[in-house]
Amino acid sequence: MFLGIGSILWEDYPREPRKYVLGSGYGGYAPAPDVHDGTWDVIFVRGPRTAARLDLPRSKGICDSAILLRKLDLPPAGGDLGVAFMPHFHSFTRGHWPEACAQAGIRLIDPRDDVEEIIGKIRGARMLITEAMHGAIVADALRTPWLAVRPIHAANAAKWSDWADSLELDLSPHPLQPSSLLEAYVSATKGQRYYGGRAKQIGQSALAKPANKALILLAARHLRKLSRCEPQLSRDDRINEACERAHQAVEEFLRSRASVMEHRP
Repeated sequence: MFLGIGSILWEDYPREPRKYVLGSGYGGYAPAPDVHDGTWDVIFVRGPRTAARLDLPRSKGICDSAILLRKLDLPPAGGDLGVAFMPHFHSFTRGHWPEACAQAGIRLIDPRDDVEEIIGKIRGARMLITEAMHGAIVADALRTPWLAVRPIHAANAAKWSDWADSLELDLSPHPLQPSSLLEAYVSATKGQRYYGGRAKQIGQSALAKPANKALILLAARHLRKLSRCEPQLSRDDRINEACERAHQAVEEFLRSRASVMEHRP
């Protein structure tokens, strides 16, 4: 099994296959795996916090593997987008971000779109406001200035620090104004009861339509305010070093696998 990106290191994998990890992280969504049971080969993980949680050497916490976009021939910038906003993909099912971005005059980037299209849009943005962690990771790799906002669903926040620590980033996320009554409920309860019946009832209640109209307006105003904030980037020397370490780790892994295949009977 190849575990190449995302917060997907948990215990719920079949024991029999060998698991190869190149850049994934631990997100706290489920119990951590025992990567020392003899069935895991951890090449590197997203950051030092994942390394510590899995009882791995700190040197294994290189960076998220999306940093290796810097080694690829990428799609050109998709025009001059100005300021863009990328919500977490869950926010498209519980919020009204297309409407909020339209009112704010800010370009929406849907993280569910085609990968090359997303990369082109991020490259073409003057600044990316992002609730999605990989929006920041990809923007940083492509050297597009970005502004982190705290995810409305609190469970999505902790993993940011793991990646930020890998690049020695001083992460200072800004609050994000909910764009719907359901998002406001999720934010108020820190997502603890998001999947329960109460959240669904609120999202479908008679109050939802007028409340959503007002919340979209407030979210648009807040996005415009965020667009005037100072974005950030990791240091050039730090991202170059992390990228080279990740690339070297991948090359060493490929050489070792090629050697194993050559000596198989």
